Amino acid sequence: MRIASYVALVVLPFAMIQTNALAQQQQGGLAALLETYPDFLERIDGNELAWKDGTRMRIDDGKGEKTLDTMLSDPDIKDMFVMAYPVGEKGLPPEKDFDPGRVRYSPLFVKMYGDCRTSNVLADAADVVWLRSKYGKAVKFSKINAAAAALQQVSDELDRLPDRFLQYLRPLQGTYNCRPIAKTDRLSAHAFGIAIDIAAPHSSYWLWSKPDASGRIAYKNEIPWEIVRAFEKHGFIWGGKWYHYDTMHFEYRPEMLVRAK
Repeated sequence: MRIASYVALVVLPFAMIQTNALAQQQQGGLAALLETYPDFLERIDGNELAWKDGTRMRIDDGKGEKTLDTMLSDPDIKDMFVMAYPVGEKGLPPEKDFDPGRVRYSPLFVKMYGDCRTSNVLADAADVVWLRSKYGKAVKFSKINAAAAALQQVSDELDRLPDRFLQYLRPLQGTYNCRPIAKTDRLSAHAFGIAIDIAAPHSSYWLWSKPDASGRIAYKNEIPWEIVRAFEKHGFIWGGKWYHYDTMHFEYRPEMLVRAK
């Protein structure tokens, strides 16, 4: 009895610390939403995200703790911030099921960027000249939330890298594409015009890897840190920092980065 009581005293505070840390992380994520999308979002009002046009979206759906698969298929807004994105040269290889930014509350992105299945998302797109001096190809990217301007800044930085990096930067594999994520019915970030794929010959994708005896997926990556840093600096997260990795993939998600450390 004394041992059990002692263990309870030790374990319970640690669990409370973990819960409080997650709550603080999610509150920081909600604040980051307001900070990075000021054209659309007005305030947090209790359990609702209040939009400037009067729309309300529930933050916590009340369904409690979820598995990664459930968060991917049936997320609420707070689920997007369960995992903190690790900025810079860290976070590799990712822990099992650590996919920061892979969870997206689709209604939020559809409302901001449009639904490509029913509207012309490209009407709000701009041309970004990829590698002005070393490639010069224009690609379409959403200009909403200054996403296209951010991608142009990324491109201009990458254009100044030594020529040895060109093998990763041209040709491009695409930006806007009205399609679902492979093997799901969820819209890809490409469908909102906020994602770009690079370096197909040097890319790795988790579905191409055979799990080991324990079921764990071996991590693979060839994309240099110099490229990742340029994207992260301007508000893009990288699929190479996911356990279910997609190393060619970058998407404009400044809410995941503005308060990241």
